[in-house]
Amino acid sequence: MLHELLLALLGYTGDLIIDVREHQETLRVNLSPGAPLADEPTFKLAPDLSFLQPSDREVIERVITLGFYYRELERFAAKSRNLSWIRSSNESPLSRGTDTLKGKKVKPSVYRRALANGIVEVLSLYRSAVLHIEQKLLSDSLPILATVTQGLNKFFVLLPPLYELILEIERDNIYGGRLLNLLHKRCHCGVPELQTCIQRLLWHGHQVLYNQLASWMVYGILHDQYGEFFVGRQEEEDRDSEHDSPANVLEKLANMSTNDVALTDWHLGFHISLDMLPEYIPMHIAESILFAGKAIRVLRKPSHGIQFQAAPSHQQIQKGSQKAQGFSGRLSLQKDTSVETLLTGEELLPQSEADKIEAMLQDLKESSEFHKRSFETAVDSIKAIAANHLWQLVVVRADLNGHLKALKDYFLLAKGDFFQSFLEESRQLMRLPPRQSTAEADLMVPFQLAAIKTIGEEDKYFSRVSLRMPGITVKSSRVELPKAKAHSDGDSGVQSDTFAEMSIDGWDSIALEYSVDWPLHLFFTQEVLSKYLKIFQYLLRLKRTQMELEKSWASAMHQDHSDFAKRRSDGMNGSVSQQRRQRFRPLWRVREHMAFLIRNLQFYIQVDVIESQWNVLQAHIQNSHDFTELVGFHQEYLSALISQSFLDIGSVSRILDGIMKLCLQFCWKIESQEIKECTAELEHIAEEFNKKSNSLYTILRSSRIAGSQRAPFLRRFLLRLNFNAFFEATARGVLNVVRPRPALALQ
Repeated sequence: MLHELLLALLGYTGDLIIDVREHQETLRVNLSPGAPLADEPTFKLAPDLSFLQPSDREVIERVITLGFYYRELERFAAKSRNLSWIRSSNESPLSRGTDTLKGKKVKPSVYRRALANGIVEVLSLYRSAVLHIEQKLLSDSLPILATVTQGLNKFFVLLPPLYELILEIERDNIYGGRLLNLLHKRCHCGVPELQTCIQRLLWHGHQVLYNQLASWMVYGILHDQYGEFFVGRQEEEDRDSEHDSPANVLEKLANMSTNDVALTDWHLGFHISLDMLPEYIPMHIAESILFAGKAIRVLRKPSHGIQFQAAPSHQQIQKGSQKAQGFSGRLSLQKDTSVETLLTGEELLPQSEADKIEAMLQDLKESSEFHKRSFETAVDSIKAIAANHLWQLVVVRADLNGHLKALKDYFLLAKGDFFQSFLEESRQLMRLPPRQSTAEADLMVPFQLAAIKTIGEEDKYFSRVSLRMPGITVKSSRVELPKAKAHSDGDSGVQSDTFAEMSIDGWDSIALEYSVDWPLHLFFTQEVLSKYLKIFQYLLRLKRTQMELEKSWASAMHQDHSDFAKRRSDGMNGSVSQQRRQRFRPLWRVREHMAFLIRNLQFYIQVDVIESQWNVLQAHIQNSHDFTELVGFHQEYLSALISQSFLDIGSVSRILDGIMKLCLQFCWKIESQEIKECTAELEHIAEEFNKKSNSLYTILRSSRIAGSQRAPFLRRFLLRLNFNAFFEATARGVLNVVRPRPALALQ
């Protein structure tokens, strides 16, 4: 009887101790490794045993449950540790039978295999205890049942919770990071023996995690065949997701500025799978792991064909003369003639640094317990190493600061002479509506002329800048004015205001593109360049408006002097000219108000906003040696430019948009020959301008904007606007209504 009991304790039933499931002929369950687990112990004493006392029967039935738990745990371990089962791409007949019974698809898991290794350790201790009991029973002259219960007493604390654990794992199909999370929760219990056992199982699971971390953070390789790591491939996630169609994936890839694999990996290639992220690993640590792995991938596998300067100190590269090649050569990307070298992964990430990262992970791996603080400290250190070497690559070798300066020169209009020349050369062209098919080609002529006049040969970044006219769309102006006819200066054709509005809105879509090479794509993302473009289009419109106001005054004064000289040579009365000037004086006063507002707004944005934020960014670049910090500082820089320029406040941006349209319409009206016919419309423009400028001042001086920290230099701008309290008075309604102008007529 005792030998039957010992065999049952190791999972082997017989005539005295039976498995209830084996006697259920209707199910005919085959207890192979793939068979489902029972919800409760099925080992029982045979019902026809009459020689056992009720007390002995009760003790034996309690003890043989350990045999049931042992067998089920062993079956789970055997199934999970079967390498052919994991590696096989085709399902076995047994798995198909299991899927039919459970209604679930069994997914291979290396984390389950690690858990099974830990369970095998526990079961080996259990088998040793059973063997020791057998030896003790054989040595005793009078073996008793108490020897069995006393030798296996501690396993009543271990095996039932372990069985509940694997039962939950099988029922809910838990694997990967979710399995680690479950084990970590089960560690918190009040039984020391069980806590030690679960911690050992968690240690086995962490061995797999640390191996995946080492592969990812030392070599930049994502070793995750079954999707159990919390860092995953974005393409796989999109392919398996029901919500993301292949068209969405193609759209994402189309938004990238290059098809470079490294760039795609950096922006769209990897993501954090929240489903596989253990709860005891904070999100910011997971993001650090994601960044470190991506950075190591970049450093280990630099893009082929990319060359850098051999010595970072020689960044000012002397180019040969390009005038002999023609200006077209300056518009195409040209390689520098300095000494260049191809960089390998060994140069970008020295082996000593990789060994240091591996040593940190090895220390964590060898620890018997998981210490959250030590884990986070190690991850932060690894991230710092990766970020520093990526900083060396992007900032020093790829000359990040030079490209930032180029973007400031061309997208933020720091090269004012170039854009002044461009707007002057294209002024007559922009007075006409843009042609859908040739608008970009038409603009290239003044663009090249302006470059020849103002861009020096030492500017190696201008070749990266290209002019574009994407998707010309005609929008109706928000300013509704009476329809009137206006003749162009040298043309007898009649153009309506519709064409003028089309001209304004059409040329507003002028865009610049900046060609960025690897690895600067990691820094200048498509989102970043789109923000630069948004600011550029706003500043170009502002500069164009300011130039038109100046040109209209110069044209009017030239016309006035010509008329005065003509009347004087003809001997006509000068009082007529003086009277005409008096009639036009209110008109010039309105123009001066417009120019005053536009000039101050332009000065505020270029000096108070752009230059001050640029100095802040430069200070950060000088003091930081971390790539992620630089990305954050640059994002703050762009956000500050947008917010302090009011581009993110819909009401203010709409008012400024309307003001610039009114200024352009005003300039074109007063430069036309038939000013007398446009007098009523000019008065309407002046009235609308007064209303919008007053509204702008009222909004900007409100406590919500002026009193906040979003625009620290806004009070200077308001002080310059309201230096004589004129805006304050009009905002209060003292001069809110424009008085009727006298009729403006040419004499």
